[in-house]
Amino acid sequence: MANPGQPTLSPGATGSSVRRLQRALRRTLAFTVTVNGKFDTATKDAVKDFQNSEAIPVDGIVGPQTWAALPDGGPMPLLEKGSKGEVVKRLQEVLTNGAPGAWNTTPQGIDDDFGNRANHVHLSGKHWAAIRKPADWWARFILPQVTKQSPLCASV
Repeated sequence: MANPGQPTLSPGATGSSVRRLQRALRRTLAFTVTVNGKFDTATKDAVKDFQNSEAIPVDGIVGPQTWAALPDGGPMPLLEKGSKGEVVKRLQEVLTNGAPGAWNTTPQGIDDDFGNRANHVHLSGKHWAAIRKPADWWARFILPQVTKQSPLCASV
């Protein structure tokens, strides 16, 4: 389960669990949701859309069944020059092997070091410098290419 131990949430709730919910919803490409820790109308609408898409009873309340279907809502890592480790390696794997030709990327190799080779990637014909807003970048370019059950999404 990607979001273990989370409480049932409904409109009006606030706090860190709501932020986790909002990050998870954004990872389903619900870009109208703002991660602000408030279960507002946009969050409720996104929850209902998600429940409907997953054949979960649509009630706008996030209980165990909805939490179980959502991708991991944990915080995104900030990748900067000098970042190292498994999350960098997985990003490099997706960029190098994930969807050949789909993103117009120039593969830079897999070395788990976010350095000069890894932090400048060509995507969709545009040059994207170092990833400074990882959640938006991740949601727009990585998640559409992998499933929410993949190991790539489970660890970040």
